[in-house]
Amino acid sequence: MSRLPLAGLRVLDLATLFAGPLAATLLGDFGAEVVKVEHPTRPDPSRGHGPAKDGVGLWWKVLGRNKRTMTLDLSTPGGRTTLLRLAASADVVVENFRPGTLEKWDLGWAELSAANPRLVLARVTAFGQFGPSSHRPGFGTLAEAMSGFAALTGEPDAPPVLPPFGLADSIAGLATAYAVMTALAAREHTGAGQVVDMALIEPILAVLGPHPTWYDQLGYVQERTGNRSANNAPRNTYRTADGSWVAVSTSAQSVAERVMGLVGRPDLIDEPWFATGAGRAAHADVLDAAVGGWIAARTRTDVLAAFEKAEAAIAPVQDVRDVLADPQYTALHTVTTVDDPELGPLRMQNVLFRLSETPGAIRWAGRPHGADTDAVLTELGLAPAEIAALREAGAL
Repeated sequence: MSRLPLAGLRVLDLATLFAGPLAATLLGDFGAEVVKVEHPTRPDPSRGHGPAKDGVGLWWKVLGRNKRTMTLDLSTPGGRTTLLRLAASADVVVENFRPGTLEKWDLGWAELSAANPRLVLARVTAFGQFGPSSHRPGFGTLAEAMSGFAALTGEPDAPPVLPPFGLADSIAGLATAYAVMTALAAREHTGAGQVVDMALIEPILAVLGPHPTWYDQLGYVQERTGNRSANNAPRNTYRTADGSWVAVSTSAQSVAERVMGLVGRPDLIDEPWFATGAGRAAHADVLDAAVGGWIAARTRTDVLAAFEKAEAAIAPVQDVRDVLADPQYTALHTVTTVDDPELGPLRMQNVLFRLSETPGAIRWAGRPHGADTDAVLTELGLAPAEIAALREAGAL
């Protein structure tokens, strides 16, 4: 295997649950040495989220991959001293405590940067490090509500809808990994590290598009439209004759014309309103009836084949069973198998993207709580007696 592109980068993952730990996972996937630091008696709650097998949390196997695990109580004197020693040789620290918590333990930016002026400290919180809400507790659900995402999601006459997974956390995890790499690139020019202040409420707002600009310039507030788009039509999910569902998109005018030809309504193409996406969106009822009626009379297999032949954009609405059998995902190796000492072969999502010369790799799945504590501290230079003393004092 080619040298992993982030080999030599050292990351301390002090965060819990999803956004901060996901950022560290993404760095580890491409070769960073990630050490997951957890409380001795209160491990990362992600270990207990979702289904488990033989008492082992499966979500953790994915989120904890490519990480060594150790325990450390940062609120104890021994834990504080040990973390500063670890930080002295690290490149990145990722944390998601409420603002002021690290400072309370004398482990804030002043102390960490004094131990290592080249350190990048990524601070991931719900609302950021300052402002009137900065000290409030918060999770991704609040970011999904506060950003405008929930207000946009759902049917027009139904309540706002929250996603059934950690959307805001996941977007923030991606953004944090990007922010860390940006800070590391800056370090190449300045020689100094810096603080990354990542608020969960911001990346999800960024991906929602130009809503602030629309409102600023036009006073426009987009309402909930369900599966429909305000910018093009037909765009919806449609049920097939065999009870499956497919999604159709016509963002390009040429695709919209091909779809209407396929479903036997080429006459609609000549309507003046059909020439623009907004015009088609305003007549979505007519277009949905034409497309939905045609699809409802055919099986999913026949619908997909006909759309593909017509070079019209369509996809099956898949659950995880379909995803694992999907030939495109299979060709891309999007899901891979990892051998795990606890559970045997595990299938999970592969690394996020493919590099032609220095690809990433999943070297191992999430390890047990504290599995590498002694090894990490020994490599740090602590003698067995020092490790035993830390454990006796409750720091490990």
